[in-house]
Amino acid sequence: MANLTGKVAVVTGASKGIGAAIAEDLAGRGASVVVNYASSGGQADEVVARIQSKGGKAKAVHADVSKPGEARQLVDAAVSEFGRLDILVNNAGVYEFLPLEQVGEQHFDRMFDLNVKGLLFATQAAAKAFGDQGGSVVNISSLASLSAIPTSSVYSATKAAVDSFTRTLAAELGPQKIRVNSVLPGPVETEGTQAMGNFDQFVAHAVPQTPLGRVGQPRDIATVVSFLVSPEAGWLTGQVIPTTGGLR
Repeated sequence: MANLTGKVAVVTGASKGIGAAIAEDLAGRGASVVVNYASSGGQADEVVARIQSKGGKAKAVHADVSKPGEARQLVDAAVSEFGRLDILVNNAGVYEFLPLEQVGEQHFDRMFDLNVKGLLFATQAAAKAFGDQGGSVVNISSLASLSAIPTSSVYSATKAAVDSFTRTLAAELGPQKIRVNSVLPGPVETEGTQAMGNFDQFVAHAVPQTPLGRVGQPRDIATVVSFLVSPEAGWLTGQVIPTTGGLR
């Protein structure tokens, strides 16, 4: 089991779903965790309460990371609260599938602002805060970055950009002892995906094509992230890792 005792992590978009599972798993392995949220403060507090009930350390911090200034404030809050920063998990993101004829500028900007710009500037702030000890960044991408999914043109483009950032920043930041990797979930059952009108139909189509024969759960992603930020993964950087139960 990866031991993260003494490490400090920021998880963006951690009030629910995959982000909440990541925050709780990191804390369960000994990390102090900043649970970031943009709008779901009550749910973020619940995540913190669950962590603390098990003896872990966590703090909820509001920030809209699509705004570079707030991304910097989030990192500053982590250092102020826990004295250092070792781990950044760029989980905050938004998805919406539209056919080409319905794509507008607002749809495009909404997804690129959070999924791409937010990730870049959060990473920029974290890289400055890591210090001489280095650090680890994990970007939550998507299998959509590798797949041709009708109506996902803008969303898939944002996740392809995430994977490109991962490879490029791994090369750029490696000399600073900063590792950068991407995790690419396939279908995962969360509050958000369950609210999608066609999620059940999507699962019915995807599960028969998935060698492990089920839809993913948030913990399936969280445990991979915890490994990637641990010392055991110290030789891994620039990797883009599908985490899909074998679905391609």
